[in-house]
Amino acid sequence: MSKPLRWWIARALLAITGWKPDGIQPDARHVVLIAAPHTSNWDFPYLLIFAAHFNLKIRWMGKHNLFRPPMGWIMRALGGIPIVRERRENIVPAMARSFEDYDELSLVVPAEGTRSRVEYWKSGFYHIARMADVPIVMSYLDYSKKTGGFSEPFHLSGDVTKDMDVIRDFYEGRKGKYPEKFGPIRLREESKESD
Repeated sequence: MSKPLRWWIARALLAITGWKPDGIQPDARHVVLIAAPHTSNWDFPYLLIFAAHFNLKIRWMGKHNLFRPPMGWIMRALGGIPIVRERRENIVPAMARSFEDYDELSLVVPAEGTRSRVEYWKSGFYHIARMADVPIVMSYLDYSKKTGGFSEPFHLSGDVTKDMDVIRDFYEGRKGKYPEKFGPIRLREESKESD
């Protein structure tokens, strides 16, 4: 079976930039995808390239102002879903329901929410996966080794600390472009569990 054009383009871009694919092509039709560490504007283009290499058709959430003309149509063509952050109370159920609309959906949810260092990850990815009953796949870029890829899908147990330990173990030692901007991997809910 011949490879699609997007795979050949991704392969060429990886060769030109010196990056290497790592990990596996996740074997699940519906996943919430974590992209980390997120410390640079380069992270998004590389995520798209690695997704094309692994034949993942991703959709991602972005600030609504990214979708204004003249670039809005490009953002949508790249899989973007505009999000109005002021309406955040509706985002998790809306994103969870979106899995009903697609035969295949790898939904990228920004766990860090910013390229700057944060002390806690946003828990939207966790709640969307639980509400939609879909597994999580972790993607990564390791700038120190110039490798990127994806984990196997894993289903959340509902024990937040236990689930986050799996995520912490996966990202251990993987460095973003600016490692000092990658804060601790933890959710506020973990501290509530220990109270």
